[in-house]
Amino acid sequence: MIMIRVMLPSHLQTLARIDGEVTLQVENPVSQRTVLDALETRYPMLKGTIRDQVTQKRRPFIRFFASEQDLSHEDPSTPLPEAVLSRTEPFLIVGAMAGG
Repeated sequence: MIMIRVMLPSHLQTLARIDGEVTLQVENPVSQRTVLDALETRYPMLKGTIRDQVTQKRRPFIRFFASEQDLSHEDPSTPLPEAVLSRTEPFLIVGAMAGG
């Protein structure tokens, strides 16, 4: 198990009743999938808000970032960057915007 930092958008922080960053204990290998599994286990009210409960696919208008890289279209089982594993940087879950 590895401890990592996760930052949620403000509307999900409100739903989960948290303020700011979350520290999670995550199974190895640490990936988007294992982070979201740990997040939904600790905060069950977030189930279905970040990814579909049946397909496990990322919801539209939700993006994932780490080490200044957009990981939203990466395979969910791809290991996260070392900066996230070492807790130097958080894994960011961001609410995307659309429009023009």
